[in-house]
Amino acid sequence: MPGTFEPLPGGGAAVALDEVEISIIRSLAVQLLELIGPGPGEDRPDDPLAELFAEGPSEPPADPVLKRLFPDAYSDPEQDPGSPREAEEQRAHSAEFRRYTENDLRAGKRENALAVIRSLDELSSPGEGGAVLKLSVQESRQWLGALNDLRLAIGSRLDIVDEDETDDLYRLPDEDPRKPMVMAYLWLGGLQETLVSTLMP
Repeated sequence: MPGTFEPLPGGGAAVALDEVEISIIRSLAVQLLELIGPGPGEDRPDDPLAELFAEGPSEPPADPVLKRLFPDAYSDPEQDPGSPREAEEQRAHSAEFRRYTENDLRAGKRENALAVIRSLDELSSPGEGGAVLKLSVQESRQWLGALNDLRLAIGSRLDIVDEDETDDLYRLPDEDPRKPMVMAYLWLGGLQETLVSTLMP
């Protein structure tokens, strides 16, 4: 079980984590929360219907990590948008879609990161031997979402566009300043892969 998720009887997943691993995942989840930003403030409307239809941003984020986490819905950077008019129409559709969906997407990603932090904080004091984290099916799905977001964020900082590029990362010399981030990226990928397998019927 060390370093890999395994299915629990009746659903859910478990993984053994040591103190360092717990600290790394928690720190990354906190950083992800800070990047995504706070939720609605105290001034949010009392009317839940009004909040449901509250508009979000229409422009893509400037930060490249947030751009990866919240991509445009109607544009593909690898595809020719066609004529200037078609490109303008794509931008307009993307802006409209973003306006009505990004707030919900941010809330979902925020809740997933918070679920990771809460579940780690609820672990009994791990001590030198670490602890076994046990997740329900719902918590497993939230962890899966958060692990995916963490890998997207780190991959963006490492300029990884395609998963096939990860082969080169294994060969980075130890003195390369990207090495710690690369190791975290690859380790989270292993966790993500084994967690996916626990959720498959």
